[in-house]
Amino acid sequence: MGQLKADLFNDEGPQKQTVVSVLLPLSVPGPYDYAVPHGMDIQHGDFVIVPLGPREMTGVVWGDASGEVGHNRLKPIQEKIDAVPMSGVARQFIDWIAGYTMSPPGAVLRLAIRAPGALEPAGTRTVYRLCDVRPSRMTPMREKVVAVAEDGFARSTRELAEEAGVSTAVVRGLVDAGTLEPTTLPADAPFPSPVPDFNPASLSAEQALAAKQIRARVIQGGYAAHLLDGVTGSGKTEVYFEAVAEVLAQGRQALILLPEIALTGQFLKRFEGRFGCRPAEWHSDLSARERKRVWRAVADGSAQVVVGARSALFLPYADLGLIIVDEEHEGAFKQDDGVSYNARDMSVVRASLGGFPVVLASATPSLETMVNVWSGKYDHLVLPERHGPAVMPAVGAIDMRAHPPEKGEWVSPPLVGAIADALSKGEQAMLFLNRRGYAPLTLCRTCGHRIGCPECDSWLVEHRFRRELACHHCGYTAPVPRTCPSCGAEDALVACGPGVERIAEEIVQKFPEARLALLSSDSLRGPAAHEEAIRQIVDHEVDIIVGTQIVAKGHNFPLLTVVGVVDADLGLENGDLRASERTFQLLHQVAGRAGRAERPGRVYLQSYMPEHPVMQALIEGRRDGFLEREAGMRERTGYPPYGRLVGIVLSGPNPQQVNALARELGRMHGNAEGISVFGPAPAPLALLRGRHRVRFLVKAARGAPVQDYVTHWLSKVKIPHAVRVSVDVDPYSFL
Repeated sequence: MGQLKADLFNDEGPQKQTVVSVLLPLSVPGPYDYAVPHGMDIQHGDFVIVPLGPREMTGVVWGDASGEVGHNRLKPIQEKIDAVPMSGVARQFIDWIAGYTMSPPGAVLRLAIRAPGALEPAGTRTVYRLCDVRPSRMTPMREKVVAVAEDGFARSTRELAEEAGVSTAVVRGLVDAGTLEPTTLPADAPFPSPVPDFNPASLSAEQALAAKQIRARVIQGGYAAHLLDGVTGSGKTEVYFEAVAEVLAQGRQALILLPEIALTGQFLKRFEGRFGCRPAEWHSDLSARERKRVWRAVADGSAQVVVGARSALFLPYADLGLIIVDEEHEGAFKQDDGVSYNARDMSVVRASLGGFPVVLASATPSLETMVNVWSGKYDHLVLPERHGPAVMPAVGAIDMRAHPPEKGEWVSPPLVGAIADALSKGEQAMLFLNRRGYAPLTLCRTCGHRIGCPECDSWLVEHRFRRELACHHCGYTAPVPRTCPSCGAEDALVACGPGVERIAEEIVQKFPEARLALLSSDSLRGPAAHEEAIRQIVDHEVDIIVGTQIVAKGHNFPLLTVVGVVDADLGLENGDLRASERTFQLLHQVAGRAGRAERPGRVYLQSYMPEHPVMQALIEGRRDGFLEREAGMRERTGYPPYGRLVGIVLSGPNPQQVNALARELGRMHGNAEGISVFGPAPAPLALLRGRHRVRFLVKAARGAPVQDYVTHWLSKVKIPHAVRVSVDVDPYSFL
C-alpha cells in the first residue's frame, strides 16, 4: 500500500534516492553525505543549504557520497543556491592545500567563501533616464537636470542632483512629471574593463625581451613558472603588465598578489595609467558590501583583474589565466593563524592545477625560489639595470663603534651630515627602523622592573604619541603608569631603546625647519591614509621620512637620495634559520628607495658589526654570492629548501595540562628514516594571549613523507578539549 501511495504522487515512478557529499566551512575531517530531494538538480560544485544539527549551513557539493551513512538516515539538502558553482579546479585546489598543510578541508573552504552575503541574490537599484515628455513648467533648476540627463546615462536621484547642482526634490519633481522614467539596474556597480593596449609603456631592451618571453608563454598556454628577477627600479611592474595585457586580450582573468595593503595605492594608479581603469581590489580593509561585489564579479568573470593580499588567491575565478606574485620573497605572504599556508607557493600550485603561467617578481628572490631556478623548475628572466637614467645607489656602513651618536641619541654624526647635505640640495632623506612605537622597553631605574604584557611573554612597547603601552603580539594596551607597578617609585620609569617615534622626535630636534612624515602601521590606518602620505612625499610636501618596513618596498620617490638604516643589525638578532636572508632582503629593499630618478642615491647602514657577511654583501652588491653562501650552509645542514620542517605548537590556559600532553607526545613519536623530532621545549613566546605554549620541531629530508608521519604521530594521543595543537608545514616564524 505504501508503494502504491508513492506511485500516485510520482509521475516517473519509483526512483533510487540520490546522495552526494557536501563540504561545510567547518574544521571537520571532510564532507558529510546528504540526500538530494526528488526534482532537485544537483551538480558537483553547487552551493547548497543543508541542515547540521539544529542549524542550517551553506556548503558546497564536493562529489559523490562516501556511503558511510545509510540512505535511510541521511538528511536532505534544503535548498540549492542560485550562484555560479565552484569549479573543479577550485575544489581540487582546496583539497590540495588541506592535504599539504594538514588542515581540515572545511577550514580551507572557509577561506574561499569569506564574503558574507555574496551567495544571496544580488539586489537592485532604481535609476532614471530622460524620456521625450517635458514638464508643463520648466524652471532653470529643472533645465540643469535635463541637461545632465541628455547624455542618455541612467542615474539615481542623488547622482542627478549632485551633477546638476540642485536638490533631490527638483529631480523627484521631474520624475512625477514623467520627464525622467525609472529603470532597474543591479545594485552592484559593474567593474570597468581594462583595455589591453590603452597606454603601453616604453620598454628598455631588457624589459622588452622579458615581456616577450612571458607573453609568448601566455599565448602558448599551459603551466609555466617564471622568476622576474630585477634590481630595484628596473621596471618589473611594466614587464608583467604586458603579460596581464595578453591575458586580457584572451578574455581571461589575472590575479596580482601584493604583500602589503600599503603598496596598493601607488600600484592602482600605475595600473589605471596603463589599462585605463582600476582593477578590483581584495584586502582586509574592504567593507562587507564591497567584498560581496568583488566576490560576485570574480565569480561571473566581470572582474577581469584582481589586485589583492594573499587571501585573493581563494576567490572563485571564472577563468583565471595568470597569477603575478610581486615581492615574492616577502614573509607577509605566509599565513600563520588558522590554515598555515604560503601564498607564493600556493600560487604556483594554483597555476599548475589550472594550467596557466605564474610570475614571481622580486629584486631579492627567496632562496626557495632561487633553488627552483637553479634546478630548472622556474624560468629566469633578469633585469640587471634600473630603467632610464637612474643608477643603483652607493651603499656604505657607518661603524657605530667609531662614530657613536651623542648620548641619548640614535643617529650618528655622519648620517646627520648626509641628511643635512640632501636637504640643502632640495632633496629628501629617509630613516628606516623596523621597530614600531617610541621604545621597545620601559624600565624602572629604582628596582629594575620591566613592564611586561600580562597575557604574553613580551615587554610592552611605549607609544608616546598615543600615551599608552601596547603589546604587539596580542594587542593588549594600558596607560603609561606614573609610578612603577612593582616598587611604587615616582618618575622612575625610563624608555629603553628606540622605536620610529623616538627617531622622529630626535630628527625634529635636529632639523626643526624640515617637514617630517612618520610612516608606520600605527600612524597610517588603511589604504587611504597610506595613499595620502605617499602623495605628500611624491609632491615634495615632506623633506624627511621616518618609517618602518612600510617604506621599504614598492615606492618610487624621485627626490629621495639619502637613506639611513638606524639599526642595520636588528634583524640579525633573530635566531631563526632565515635571519641573515631576511635581513639582506629587507635592507636591500630599503636601500633601493634611494636614487630612483636622475639624482644619485646614497645609503648608510649604521652597524656595530660592519664586517658581518650580510653587511659586506650589501656594500659590495654581491647578492648572488650571498645567496650561494646561504644555500651552501642550508644544504650542508639539511634545512629548507634542501629539507623540510614542520612546527607543532601545543597551547592552553593550563600550563600543567599542556606540559603533560607535550611529555606524552614526546614519548610517542616513532623513528622514521630521514625524520628527526626536536622537543618538547617551551616556545620562545611561552605565553601568548593567555595561552601557555610548548613546541616541537620536525626536521625531514626533502622526499620524506613528513605529513603522513606527523598525522600518524598525533593520532596516537587524545588531545584535551582545552589544548590546541597547531601544525605549521614549512614554518616561517619560530616564536
